[in-house]
Amino acid sequence: MTRLLGISGSLRKASFNTGLLRAAIDLTPDGATLQAGSIEGIPLYNGDDEREQGVPASVQALKRQLAEAEGLLLFTPEYNNSLPGVFKNAIDWLTRPASDIKPLFGGKPVAVLGASPGGFGTILAQDAWLPVLRTLGTKPWFEGRMLVSRAQSVFDADGNLVDDATRQRLGQFLAGFAAFVASR
Repeated sequence: MTRLLGISGSLRKASFNTGLLRAAIDLTPDGATLQAGSIEGIPLYNGDDEREQGVPASVQALKRQLAEAEGLLLFTPEYNNSLPGVFKNAIDWLTRPASDIKPLFGGKPVAVLGASPGGFGTILAQDAWLPVLRTLGTKPWFEGRMLVSRAQSVFDADGNLVDDATRQRLGQFLAGFAAFVASR
């Protein structure tokens, strides 16, 4: 069984990206499982706080999930044509201490996908993640791309994916990524 971890980079209740993650859990192909991780409760990174109090419990919980996963899916919003600060902050915490980078991220298959109200989906945010993923030593999956544009037209008011064509594309994306992870 291929174990995947999905993390939404949004804290909003009716987030399009959290809704995309929920839909992905339902559409995960046979032979794979997708668990949702959360960035909720992760404080802003401060080296003084880390030195005085250690790594917060919310970060430790996400680290355990990441350590158990064979592949990582980043469900990224796009803020001001780039990646969201709150999401990057969570990833920064996951790299503390620095000795955890290689065991958690080194060689781990990663895919980035996302939903946005704009007309280009999250193409710029997805591209902005590439230097981060390269620095962490991950193995990004480039065979598929999942950009959900005009998300307000494919999600309901509660952030649930209601568009059949988008669900089908998401299912195909997940099948491709799960196969990539399983082949490693």
